[in-house]
Amino acid sequence: MELFHKILRAGVESGASDIHVKIGGPVIYRINRDLVAAECPYPTEEWMNNIIDHIVPKHLHKHLDEDRAVDFSYMLPGVGRFRTNIFQQRGSFAFAMRHVKAAVPAFEQLGLPEILKEIAEAPRGIVLLAGTTGSGKSTTLAAMIEHVNAHFKKHIVTMEDPIEFVFEDNQSIIEQREVGLDTKSFHAALKHVLRQDPDIIMIGEMRDATSFMAAMSAADTGHTVFSTVHTTNSSQSVTRILDFFQSEEREQVRRQLASCLKAVICQRMVRTVSGGMTPAIEIMINTQTVRKMIEENRLDKLAAAIETGTDDGMMNFNQSLFKLVQAGKVNKEEALLKATNPQALEMNFKGIFLSEGKRILG
Repeated sequence: MELFHKILRAGVESGASDIHVKIGGPVIYRINRDLVAAECPYPTEEWMNNIIDHIVPKHLHKHLDEDRAVDFSYMLPGVGRFRTNIFQQRGSFAFAMRHVKAAVPAFEQLGLPEILKEIAEAPRGIVLLAGTTGSGKSTTLAAMIEHVNAHFKKHIVTMEDPIEFVFEDNQSIIEQREVGLDTKSFHAALKHVLRQDPDIIMIGEMRDATSFMAAMSAADTGHTVFSTVHTTNSSQSVTRILDFFQSEEREQVRRQLASCLKAVICQRMVRTVSGGMTPAIEIMINTQTVRKMIEENRLDKLAAAIETGTDDGMMNFNQSLFKLVQAGKVNKEEALLKATNPQALEMNFKGIFLSEGKRILG
C-alpha cells in the first residue's frame, strides 16, 4: 500500500485531476487535460489484487465479482478523497481515480458568470448542469450549492454516486447520501427524500425516467432540484430528457417539464492563454419564450431563443467564447476549436454580428 499511497500523494501534489492505473503499463496522471506518465514501477497483477482487496469497501466486493466494475470513494488521510472506478479490461482489473477537492472552488475562482448565482437562488424548479464527461459540470454544481450554503438557511439533501465534493454546514444544513454506502440506489434515496424535509435536492446525475419523474414531482411541490445530464448543449438537454420516456409519455412529460424547468447550464472546458482551463458556458433560462417552445414541441428553435435571450441572462457557446477572447483569457484559435459555429465566431472577431436566431424566430 505504501507505493499506492505515494502515487496518490504525487498526483495531488502535481495537480492531477485523474489517476489511471492498469497492469503492465505506466501509471498515468491527467494534468490540465494532458496525460502524463508517472515515474514509478509498472503495476503487477499481484500488486493490483492487493490494492483492490484493501480499498474496495467490504459490501461492494460481491458487486465487483458479479459486475466486473464498481464505483466508490476512497479517503487517504492527509492527502484527500478520491472518486474511484475499478473495472476489468482484457481479463484484468484497472482503475481510474478522480481527486475530489476538499474545498469547493468559489465562483470567481472558476470564472463563472454572476447569473449562475441568481439561478442557484431559485426558490423552486429544476436546474440542470449539462456537458460531456470532464466538462466541469459537477464542479460548477458544487459551487452553486456552496453559494446557497454560504448565504441562505436551507436544508439541502444530496444523492451522489459517489460523493465528489464534501460540504460543511454554513448557513444551510447539508446531508450527503452516497449510493452504495448510505443508500442502496438513487431510486431508493429518491423514494424517501421528500419525507426528509428538504428545501433543495441535489441528484448527482439524471439517469432514467424514474429519477426525472421524482425530480419533477419535487419541483412541482415547491422544491429546488439540481442535477447533471450528459449532453453537448443546453437545448439538446430537453430532447435527452424526453428520450428517457416511452413515445406515448413524452407529450405529458414535455408539458410538465415546461412548467417546472428553471434553467439548463452547459459547459465546455477551454484551454487558457496561461495554460490552465476555464469553462465556456451556455445558459438557457426558462423564459416565457422558452417555455412556449417546449410546450409546443418546437425544440429545434431553442438554440435561437438562447442566442436572442441575452437580456434575460442567456448566452450560447459562441457568445461565451467571444467574451473569453475579449477578456484576454482565451486565444482565438482555441475559441474556434470549441465553438458551435466557428464560421459565425470568426465573423464576430472581424466585427460582423449576424443574428441567425432573430431570423429563425422572426
